[in-house]
Amino acid sequence: MAKKVSLKEKSDRDLMEQVTTARQMIRAERFKDAMSRKASIIRAAKLEIARALTELSQRNVTVK
Repeated sequence: MAKKVSLKEKSDRDLMEQVTTARQMIRAERFKDAMSRKASIIRAAKLEIARALTELSQRNVTVK
């Protein structure tokens, strides 16, 4: 999981790749067998997505 400080140093493209990767991880985890799913992985991926999208939206607000 990435910390907020390191998110500020990443480019917009890197952040979008991070969001895409985390969404794919969630999708793969949800389609697993019910006994092999890990809720902690899904929760961590959602948090990572939220942090990256928040950083991207703050950059867009600051630019305007």
